[in-house]
Amino acid sequence: MPVLRRLTAGLDREGATAGEQLVENGRGTGTTMGLAAGMSRTKFDQSGWPGQRQAAGSSGLLTTCANSGCSSGWLHLLRSRSTPVFEGGWSCSPACTEARVGAALRRELGGRRSEVSAHRHRVPLGLVMLEQGWIRPEQLRKALDAQRAAGEGRLGTWLVEQMGVREQLVTRALSMQWGCPVLSLEYHDAQAMSPVVPRFFVDAFAGLPLRVAAGRILYLGFEDRLDPVLAFAVERMTGLTVEAGLVAGSRFRLAHERLLQVTFPRVEVVEAVSEHAMVRVLSARIERMKPVEARLVRVHDCLWLRIWRKPQQGPVAGLAEVEDLVALLEAN
Repeated sequence: MPVLRRLTAGLDREGATAGEQLVENGRGTGTTMGLAAGMSRTKFDQSGWPGQRQAAGSSGLLTTCANSGCSSGWLHLLRSRSTPVFEGGWSCSPACTEARVGAALRRELGGRRSEVSAHRHRVPLGLVMLEQGWIRPEQLRKALDAQRAAGEGRLGTWLVEQMGVREQLVTRALSMQWGCPVLSLEYHDAQAMSPVVPRFFVDAFAGLPLRVAAGRILYLGFEDRLDPVLAFAVERMTGLTVEAGLVAGSRFRLAHERLLQVTFPRVEVVEAVSEHAMVRVLSARIERMKPVEARLVRVHDCLWLRIWRKPQQGPVAGLAEVEDLVALLEAN
């Protein structure tokens, strides 16, 4: 019985997905992905990773294993002292890499198991716009009637398309509802921003990396609601401070479609039947790639492993510097 069903999703130079068929023993099967809501926030040290043990030496024979349970230390004389590195620490053997990846996986999945989604009351969009005097009661009533009759669509869309309300006012009302800024697309360079988030997440969670300011602030745009789970994961992975906000709907959709057409770093999507199988896959990838750095974060029901093949030269990784692996735990 296979432990993994693999979906290769490498992206070619035109940004197209190289493999879109889930394979099990040579036979294609379909797959679905459920999304869990929320994510608990953990206290991180300055390096961005909790419980991280730094190597005793920077290079050479003084480098020690970052696995706290390691019994061999530096005795693997034929192994490189500089790679592989996972979350800031070198591992002296495949067993130690697997132990450290297992601990990181339990850390990420532990947050999912223990979290309780807290309901935050938000004033309905229609009431926000009424209070601001941006719509009249009859406009709201007609838009709600049209929405109910159609059985689909967002209220803001009905207000714009049926009632002639300006889209900018709907976006401003949504920003007040979510307590976030309205972001512009000025200076947005889709190709330069593509390495920030895997194409898989851009497509699935509709997050739009917009630009980096002052080399440390990443602006992340959404259409009509924030995704704090994605924003927090990107912040942890990149080390940048993420400022999330909303972009006017029509402009967001054009920019989002444009971003999906550019070239992204290579990504592979795998599905594991158990946590043990997932640890084996992630650690095997790290051992094979021998990265100068690798990090693991959770994004909803996905585990995102980013591997740095070479040191990053700027605030945003280059296409040739990183490779991504997205792992999904198969539902029981």
